[in-house]
Amino acid sequence: MRKINERLINWASLLEDETLKQAEKASRLPFIHPHIALMPDAHLGKGATVGSVIPTLGAIIPAAVGVDIGCGMAAVRTQFQREDLRPDLAVLRNAIERAVPLSAGTYNTRLTASANERAERLTAQAGKAGFDPARYAGNWKLQLGSLGSGNHFIEVSVDENNAVWLFLHSGSRGVGNKIAQHHIKVAQEAMKRWWIDLPDPDLAYLPEGTDEFWAYIRELRWAQNFALANRDEMMDRVVECLAGFMGEPVRELERVQCHHNYTEQEEHFGKKVWLSRKGAINAAKGTPGLIPGSMGDASYVVVGKGDPVSLNSSPHGAGRSYSRSKARKTFTREQLRTAMAGIEYRDTDAFLDEIPQAYKPIDVVMSDAGDLVEVRHTLRQIVNVKGD
Repeated sequence: MRKINERLINWASLLEDETLKQAEKASRLPFIHPHIALMPDAHLGKGATVGSVIPTLGAIIPAAVGVDIGCGMAAVRTQFQREDLRPDLAVLRNAIERAVPLSAGTYNTRLTASANERAERLTAQAGKAGFDPARYAGNWKLQLGSLGSGNHFIEVSVDENNAVWLFLHSGSRGVGNKIAQHHIKVAQEAMKRWWIDLPDPDLAYLPEGTDEFWAYIRELRWAQNFALANRDEMMDRVVECLAGFMGEPVRELERVQCHHNYTEQEEHFGKKVWLSRKGAINAAKGTPGLIPGSMGDASYVVVGKGDPVSLNSSPHGAGRSYSRSKARKTFTREQLRTAMAGIEYRDTDAFLDEIPQAYKPIDVVMSDAGDLVEVRHTLRQIVNVKGD
């Protein structure tokens, strides 16, 4: 931990100058209380730094959550051991790829019974919030149970005891993205209307008490619920795929869910704040969490230590050290194959920007987070599923 200024405290030992400058800009906003906590995986984001925890009084910054509202992780520990699995893991990977729509803009063609139940609950929640999600995406129900692309993934992994885990990463999909973009634009237009000059237009904020503020909060909370439902729907399908592969039902010994792009009201340093975690998880004492490494690297099941200075937070993953475009120019498919040796995955150039070398070393990130979380399990993937 290193104090940068009165309003910025950093846990990252690997930190680019541009990332630090971006975080410093946000820390100077007058409504930050008491400080921004910069996580070990911090890297440059749009407006707000990815891997930052931003507490605000009387205002909220839509870009401090970002466009993938509610993005996060889900994991299930099964009764199976590594030696129980048949060697033809490509069969399992193909089954998962058929069960879950992959890639940006790819959704279901019909609702499963479980997705329909979840969609009905979300419809009722939206009604109570006073808005119609179809305003943003007419097909939002068909988006339930879909993965997306980029760094979203589904994995079959084994822990240090050879127990088999199912592990996935996704968020609120297209509907959440459109909700976020709408409110970011509303905030930017408000700044122009009120002649408020900001160091970055993507730090535009909504003052608490305004109609615009509460509209964002209502729709943000709905999108966060959508993201949870989306991960549960996908996980249920992956559980069924594993059951089919094994020829017997899966017993879920535990299921862990956590957001890492979201806002909640929490109390810190004596005041109730709007706490936005953009690329960070809740690490309150005793709270379970999930921290994935890069594609081909280790991931972690953790429990929070409740460090107050970090605002009860911890990193959400490895954190990029190469942009997607730079990674594609720097690394080769052969390097990707070497990094993914021993893992069943779809061998394609589409994943070059997700090569492990494009990310910070996860062991460094976890070392930096030693005061924030305790590691319960270390997972090593054996099957990887991603969208193009």
